[in-house]
Amino acid sequence: MTLKGPLLVIAGAGSGKTRTLVYRVARLVEIGVSPERILLLTFTRKAAGEMLERAADLADERCRFISGGTFHSLAHRVLREKANLIGYDRSFTVLDRADMEEAIQSLIHEMQVGKGSVRFPKRSTLANILSKAANLQCSAEELMSEEYVQFLEYVQEVEKLRNRYRSFKKENQLLDYDDLILSFRDLLSNNEQVRESLNEQYQYVMVDEYQDTNSIQADIVKELAHTHRNIMVVGDDCQSIYSFRGANYRNMFEFPRMFPEVKIIKLEENYRSSQPILSFTNALMERAHQKYTKCLFTRRTGGEHPKLIDARTEPEQAMFICNSVKEQLASGRSVRDIAVLFRAAYHSFELELELARQGIPFVKYGGFKFMESAHIKDLLAHLRVALNKDDGISWGRALRMVKNIGPAKSQAITAWLREEGRSPWEIGGWPGMGKGDDGLRQLGGLLKKLSASDLSPQAAVELAIQYYDPILKERFDDFPARARDLEQLIPMAGRYRKLRPFLDDLVMEPPTSSSDFDPAGRGESLTLSTVHSAKGLEWSVVFVIWLVEGYFPSFKASSSEESLEEERRLLYVATTRARDQLVLCYPGQEAGKPWMSWNTGRGLLSSFVQNLPGGVLEHGSSRSYSRPPIAPRAPANRPVVPTMSTEEGSALRLRPGDRVSHPAFGAGVISKLIDSEKVEVLFRDCGRRVLHLGYTTLERR
Repeated sequence: MTLKGPLLVIAGAGSGKTRTLVYRVARLVEIGVSPERILLLTFTRKAAGEMLERAADLADERCRFISGGTFHSLAHRVLREKANLIGYDRSFTVLDRADMEEAIQSLIHEMQVGKGSVRFPKRSTLANILSKAANLQCSAEELMSEEYVQFLEYVQEVEKLRNRYRSFKKENQLLDYDDLILSFRDLLSNNEQVRESLNEQYQYVMVDEYQDTNSIQADIVKELAHTHRNIMVVGDDCQSIYSFRGANYRNMFEFPRMFPEVKIIKLEENYRSSQPILSFTNALMERAHQKYTKCLFTRRTGGEHPKLIDARTEPEQAMFICNSVKEQLASGRSVRDIAVLFRAAYHSFELELELARQGIPFVKYGGFKFMESAHIKDLLAHLRVALNKDDGISWGRALRMVKNIGPAKSQAITAWLREEGRSPWEIGGWPGMGKGDDGLRQLGGLLKKLSASDLSPQAAVELAIQYYDPILKERFDDFPARARDLEQLIPMAGRYRKLRPFLDDLVMEPPTSSSDFDPAGRGESLTLSTVHSAKGLEWSVVFVIWLVEGYFPSFKASSSEESLEEERRLLYVATTRARDQLVLCYPGQEAGKPWMSWNTGRGLLSSFVQNLPGGVLEHGSSRSYSRPPIAPRAPANRPVVPTMSTEEGSALRLRPGDRVSHPAFGAGVISKLIDSEKVEVLFRDCGRRVLHLGYTTLERR
């Protein structure tokens, strides 16, 4: 209902931030604000589209005409129109990450930097350095001194490469992702006419996931609301997990300084998880150093306590997950309601093998991307050069697929096209062509067809596939599967009237895998996912594996307090995905691994859960996970004495005052018998813990 002035909404996990944005959009249209005057910025265009659809269903069909998209898509749209103001033609090409790496590799070869050194950074690392330095607006030396100390001896070469990369992009009419928002920010800051025009066009601006913005995007937000100041940002500082992209969670704390008259609203009621899960996540974030204090609660009653399971070894951890999934399925739950989350993609390899052995279907997210596949990039290169004759990267890729054309000939051909002012389809007339270079004429024929003004994007893709098909079969043994991937592009292109918007959208909003084209085709599958890929999603049952120092938090994070804080936020994101059940696992007794304690041979339990207050977790062991038989009811004048099974099959009868030891928490004393299945133990090193005897391993001392 607050429509005028700056507004900061601090939205805890599962607190309905999407609903908040949807209702605000609907409210603005309802009171008569023209949809063309409203701008909704999100981190995926799909998210913006879904919000506007919901708003239209809620209130008014006109909500569909609101401008919605990402920072990069807005920047791209403006820069296409105002390209001359940044020294570019409107035909510029946008480089995705793989294109950027390819450009860097070609420049390394051209400049002969790092030649003869086996330690010179790989192109992916160099792309990381250049991109993050651009986002943080610092020199390569500053960034490398902080994050890439091992390559500091090459800092001068990297700076030279950075300067050459900038000029290369200008020469070839190329902009990468970072250029889009940097150029847009600079255009807004330096050109009053453009800034005032956009302020007039978008009089109400809303930004989703504000905690994931970087400092450049924060500047853009400020400029977009320069005149009217009708800006609402929604975010959760506790879910800022993208610093590797340059995201700065401090933007949440800087916003009130940027807009001193801001109104701050906290959303703390959670509509997703049970209270025991929220009690755990609240306790987890209570130890964060810088945060907006909030306490998530729910009106839901009941719910199981999150469980912390010592799975002993990595194979046992995989077995435990598989058996637990089967138990969930036997209880009537769908496998689609279950997810296993992990810090890094390689953490699930053992689990993937066990799932395959046991015949449990799964889909994995995180890792290799659809648009990074060689066959996809090969095909798109032909379409790109038809639109931008100066795109040296795409020319190089397309020409390398022509027989008898190597790097030297490729450079000579593109230089001839540029110097002679030739059109792309005239490539077959290159004077240096020999008798065996008929492939150039075939490529020229394709480009001639692609240049037809009345050619639809769908027809263009079909022509490119027809040309590329024999190349595909020659280059790849698994060409049938890759051909199916290419065919998925045809219906996508059919949704566009022009080829350029289709190619731009593939770069701006790339599908992450071929399965993204057909969600229904995934069937009933267990979800395996990195935490980063799981953000924004939810499941009834969530397992988080490898809760071990060096894995979660990662070993690299130990170098700084700030990195550790982001790892804590990452665990918060993982655990707030769970609606009904949350299980944390760690292989605590497998020796000989680099993450093991040198003096005990045991896996060190993640510091994030070691010292949480008692009562927020139930501790157990994978070997005693199946529930023991219910003990006979004791006489009314005697307390019920819980029993638990040991590895030898005998039973321990536990009483208050008994001294016990736990594999993770060490020595302790039974302080309270809660019921027939739970005991409270006071541990010497980590305080009180509530343990479920069906899920734990205790030994009498």
